[in-house]
Amino acid sequence: MIDLHCHSTVSDGTLEPQEVVRLAAANGCRLLALTDHDHTGGIAAARAEAAQHGIRLISGVEISTSWRGSTVHIVGLDFDEHDANLQSLLARLRGGREERLRQIAAKLEKKGIFGAYEGALALSSSPETVSRTHIAEFLRQQGVVSRTQQAFDKYLGEGKAAYVRHQWAELAETVQAITGAGGIAVIAHPMRYGFSATAKRRLIEEFKAEGGRAIEIHSGRSPMNERMNYALLARRYGLLASSGSDFHRPQGYGGTLGVLPELPPDCDPIWQHLRPPFRPPENHTAQ
Repeated sequence: MIDLHCHSTVSDGTLEPQEVVRLAAANGCRLLALTDHDHTGGIAAARAEAAQHGIRLISGVEISTSWRGSTVHIVGLDFDEHDANLQSLLARLRGGREERLRQIAAKLEKKGIFGAYEGALALSSSPETVSRTHIAEFLRQQGVVSRTQQAFDKYLGEGKAAYVRHQWAELAETVQAITGAGGIAVIAHPMRYGFSATAKRRLIEEFKAEGGRAIEIHSGRSPMNERMNYALLARRYGLLASSGSDFHRPQGYGGTLGVLPELPPDCDPIWQHLRPPFRPPENHTAQ
């Protein structure tokens, strides 16, 4: 009944913000955060729809962040979406997306794959929200790959043939923008970065030092062992536990919108630290 990470057409999802809320409601969700990439433009519509379904919708965003030569994502929750400093940062990040697409498309052309620039733009809501997910979907539609994840594994992932390194916001800048707007900063899907144990420790330590407070224990379809491992890390470093489907589309690679497994024991749920705290019914303590 809780989902604190999902996407709409405002970034790289396939459902309009109102449709995301309606699907979440149908799945029994009662606390939802729409966390589009570098954009808060869907929150108002989602909030209005949520009010009609008895869902508490909190502000959310997933911010693209550069850290020690890699890209990580930091989710912001329960902040003032009208904060000028935060919106300035998000606008700057969106401004670099179209140029990155041009560079990726040029690399794909060298591999004999044409039309990625136009194809990805046609799938996105605007040039400032275009992402690698749109490129991956274009490649799937063209039959270059059979699944969008295969596009990342073969072409778009870090170190692959069409990967383009992009300078996003620095970790300190991201966390401070979220906390400065009154929100809680969360390390998104840490299990996906492929970091060594040392790199994970450094990321968490630097994140905490800048004011970060939480980490996603569950993301998408995380298996139990991953949830247990990140719950242990959260307890060790005193981080709040968050959870999200990372929903992008029905039957997509993310989890089922609004339907998440329970947090492992001894976690400190982030929803108990919202303003005001969210208290699930006793028979739904962590779903």
